[in-house]
Amino acid sequence: MKKFILGFIALSLAVVAGCNNSEEAAEEVRIGYFPNLTHISTVVALQNGYFEEEFGEDISIDTMTFPNGSAFMEAMSTEEFDIGTVGPSPATTTYMRNPAHSIIAGAVNGGAVLATAEDSGIESVADLDGKSVAVPTIGSTQDIMLRKALHEEGLDVDDSGGTVSLNPQAPADTSTLFLQGNVAAAATQEPWGVFLENQTNADILLDEDEFGWGADSTMTVVTARNAFTEANPELTEGYLRAHKRAIEFIEENREEAVNIFVDHITEITGSDLSVEETLEASERLYPTHEVDEEVLQEMATISYEADYMSSDDIDGLINTEFIDNVTAGEDSETEE
Repeated sequence: MKKFILGFIALSLAVVAGCNNSEEAAEEVRIGYFPNLTHISTVVALQNGYFEEEFGEDISIDTMTFPNGSAFMEAMSTEEFDIGTVGPSPATTTYMRNPAHSIIAGAVNGGAVLATAEDSGIESVADLDGKSVAVPTIGSTQDIMLRKALHEEGLDVDDSGGTVSLNPQAPADTSTLFLQGNVAAAATQEPWGVFLENQTNADILLDEDEFGWGADSTMTVVTARNAFTEANPELTEGYLRAHKRAIEFIEENREEAVNIFVDHITEITGSDLSVEETLEASERLYPTHEVDEEVLQEMATISYEADYMSSDDIDGLINTEFIDNVTAGEDSETEE
């Protein structure tokens, strides 16, 4: 009897602890994103009022911007915000340490290129042997895409016993590295590829249809805290409806969407982007709400082989339940 009572008490405490860890329904949705072109769907949804319309007037919205995926995922892990867009590699790497979030939809495919400096003499990926290549951050999605390209040529980076060195650098500063001759190439996201072409006469060695997985390369995904989605399934689906509306707007009104993006970036950063260059860069992006689990698995395996993660088992990371509900609901409305 004593053992039964103790076991019952332990079970009761576990249930109470589980209840204490759960969240109540939110009165505010906190959204995170980067002031980058590959996050254009989030910017359009914010600026066009789609989130407000889908959440309803009783829900307030707060936003946070981040310079890179590491900062984004650290803030999400410490529950500073609820949902937003980030690169798949930071989302995956963090999941291995703290599986408290899920990738719930796609956002942008493509949108990354491998550019080479003027007069670098590089005409193929094989020519990167012994060279230095700029990446946004170590472990970034572009880092993983570069490793894939190198592996296909029998090359590797120096921290894995190869001959290609990585130079982590903010994309906005890569043009300076090119002009000073400090790196021979850059694995970067748009609009920085176009900027490198126009500002430094860089060449595109691998374009958005060739670099990584080409048009299937997962560049940006919607990621959310599990505690938030579990407590707020309607708000989660509301976010994804707004997200999907933004993607459709971008596809149908590319120039207007780019103007919205440029105006927003100027407002929050004070930086003036060229509309013409940004529009050109946007043609290298493929906005999508779909998630390619096969590509994400291959990215995870490359990260694991690079010792960025202790495993490449991403079971549980991807949860398409909410986006499936959104698309199924829209399909049923169309049939009616």
